[in-house]
Amino acid sequence: MALSWRFSVLADRHRALGSKLEDWSGMGTAWTYDKDMSEEHVAVRTKAGIMDVSGLKKVHLVGPHAIAVLDYITTRDLTKIYPGRSVYATMLNERGHFTDDCIVYRTGPNSWMLVHGSGSGHEEVVRQAAGRNCAVLFDDDLHDLSLQGPLAVDYLAKYVPGIRDLKYFHHMQTTLFGAPVMISRTGYTGERGYELFVRGQDAVMVWDRIVEEGKEMGIIPCCFSVLDMLRVESYLLFYPYDNSQMYPFADQPPGDSLWELGLDFTVSPGKTGFRGAEEHARLKGKERFRIFGMLIDADGPADLGDEVFADGKKVGVITCPSYSSLTKKSMAIARLDVDKAVHGTKLEVRGKTVKASATAHTLPFDDPEKKKRIAVG
Repeated sequence: MALSWRFSVLADRHRALGSKLEDWSGMGTAWTYDKDMSEEHVAVRTKAGIMDVSGLKKVHLVGPHAIAVLDYITTRDLTKIYPGRSVYATMLNERGHFTDDCIVYRTGPNSWMLVHGSGSGHEEVVRQAAGRNCAVLFDDDLHDLSLQGPLAVDYLAKYVPGIRDLKYFHHMQTTLFGAPVMISRTGYTGERGYELFVRGQDAVMVWDRIVEEGKEMGIIPCCFSVLDMLRVESYLLFYPYDNSQMYPFADQPPGDSLWELGLDFTVSPGKTGFRGAEEHARLKGKERFRIFGMLIDADGPADLGDEVFADGKKVGVITCPSYSSLTKKSMAIARLDVDKAVHGTKLEVRGKTVKASATAHTLPFDDPEKKKRIAVG
């Protein structure tokens, strides 16, 4: 916590649940609670869980040049994003390598909010906005409470008219328990879920109400680390843990292409002129590895950094493991050699606690058609 410079008003709530508030992105974050994390995983998959993800950084951009700033630093065509809609985007450096991902919200004609994690998103915005008619505000008062799971909409429907009609990657300005909030139909779990952007002065009240009233529905507080279990199943990457910042190439600077990460879909068709666009196009077909899934023949999870072998040769590394008590499957996201990132390829894990055979598997493991995220009604 010595390096933390950002603070959640919910810190005392997390400590009461057993968290030591480890640092993430400059904020003391509830990595774990004093209970079995698999209980939280089951809750999100079958009922709902409430998480404090306020460590995500929120940056407002206001002014007529805001769209030009965002259009250059992200891979998406933002002219198609209208007020009330958002989009998942990536950011590249001049070498065409991934530096951060984000969700860009259009909150008004000339008003936007960019939400990102521990990459360089804020710095990219500030650098590109210099000298432009665009005001930039880093907002640490705005807290982000993520209510995720199949019962999330049923709970919110009691208080928020029209919530059932809110589409995936859309948001609404409304009130919850009398407090002003922006509710976004987004999340990091692969479930139908909602992010509640709420002022610091209201965050404790909103958290307490949901935790208390949600008990009878099976809604429980969930720690930040349960997201690792959920994201493995749902093919959601986490910078820098799935990137070469963590697993560098010995003879190259860190950085991965969107083709290697499977994030090339974030480039809007026909879009050019964004930072790194030419290099991004040039890197197609030059992948050094691919992000891919693995099913492991084990009764528990592998470990971060466990090595993957095929025919006695190292062919990859596990970047995030998971074990589901619902499906009884041990899974992982891995960086695999290109020729091994093929569904059905036979592999072997040689790790600290798990030594087992494995099989390459396409991602995502859970809800491959993403029907839960886009469900209506």
